[in-house]
Amino acid sequence: MNIEGSSQHAARFERLDALRGIAMVWMAAFHFSYDLNHFGYIKQDFYTDPRWTLQRTGILSLFLFCAGISLALGLAQRQGWWRFGRRWLQVLACALLVSTGSYLMFPNSFIYFGVLHGMAAMLLLVRLMAPLRAALWPVGLLLILLPHFVQHPWFDTVWTNWLGLVTHLPVTQDYVPLLPWMGVMCWGLASGQLVMRVMPTLLTTPVPSLMQPLVVLGRWSLSFYMVHKPFFIGLLTGAAAVTTR
Repeated sequence: MNIEGSSQHAARFERLDALRGIAMVWMAAFHFSYDLNHFGYIKQDFYTDPRWTLQRTGILSLFLFCAGISLALGLAQRQGWWRFGRRWLQVLACALLVSTGSYLMFPNSFIYFGVLHGMAAMLLLVRLMAPLRAALWPVGLLLILLPHFVQHPWFDTVWTNWLGLVTHLPVTQDYVPLLPWMGVMCWGLASGQLVMRVMPTLLTTPVPSLMQPLVVLGRWSLSFYMVHKPFFIGLLTGAAAVTTR
């Protein structure tokens, strides 16, 4: 299952799946490093060190850009709201599971608007923006830049900070507000529309056999996303128990 809820004939778009697979590998490596830091095996500053903060930005941008392309492919194949809605509900259900699990582990900093929550909201909004077509480029730029120029304490509450116009970051394990990230998805949608109109073979050409594992990973991205963190935490918890005997 794709984290984006891609089009009916997703098997045709191996290049997009492979790109999404690359994002999954990068994300897994980042999260494993984060967990190593949490368990004390390494000592890194994941909150202010550019080596880590820029990686997080890159991973999120790649995910959301792929999600926008996937929306474009679904719309090009006349994917209706019913099919889109079923996949969207899967993303939303997983977001709620993430909130529940993170609350049990980190009650004071649980995830209430992380990547899946943000993606669920963005997918709905950006799909409605599809008729803008070329105008998605300046709109996306505006959405990306807006949080750098518009900030207010009113947006700092747990009820409003999901918009992204905060004066300080909330205390949570993951935070992916609508702004600026929805702008990246808009650019993905605009790119997908452009490619399908001008050079569809850029997406439809199969990838080399060596990249097939990435294609498979990209197609099952939501499932992988949901299991990789519990696996890492379980693995490191077991390792910590063995080393302290």
